[in-house]
Amino acid sequence: MSRACCDRCHRPQDHCLCALIPRLDSRTRVLILQHPSEVNHALNTARLAALGLSNAQLVVGEVFEGLADLLNVPGYQARLLFPGEEAVALTAQTSDSSPTLLVVPDGTWRKARKLLHLNPLLAALPRVTLENMPSSRYRLRKAPGPDALSTLEAITHALHTLEPDRSFAALLRPFEALIEGQIAAMGEDTFRRNHS
Repeated sequence: MSRACCDRCHRPQDHCLCALIPRLDSRTRVLILQHPSEVNHALNTARLAALGLSNAQLVVGEVFEGLADLLNVPGYQARLLFPGEEAVALTAQTSDSSPTLLVVPDGTWRKARKLLHLNPLLAALPRVTLENMPSSRYRLRKAPGPDALSTLEAITHALHTLEPDRSFAALLRPFEALIEGQIAAMGEDTFRRNHS
């Protein structure tokens, strides 16, 4: 028998994170394109980002039929948050520049690359990368590199970069509670043995 889950955060009712999820405004619009394999993942950080930002949208799929409409937001300049040879460092927006539509693929690196391959419009977007990244708080997954962040952490850092006059730290509160809850559920010894 499965446990009852919260309709909003999709966590089990007894571990609901909704009380910790903020509702933050941003000049930047965030479009998260989530690979279907991530939807039911216990640590779905993209969902937490979409719930915590009033100017964010989460779309699930592999091939996005309406991608042109999703990318064509009047007044915004679409940028893909994804590394590559032609990627440039993300910098702060100026008040006289068009705000950014930050497009963020969500999935493993292999699945994210597949999203770009299956969606040529996505792959054709100007790419941006993050600089001066903080250490990841995602202590439960083995990262592919020292500067790897979860989707939520990457979005939070990108927003701090684009809008340095605002704080988006509250986005990380439910994420930290989620990580602590997972560690508590597995037990400190198991956590140390497998993730230290």
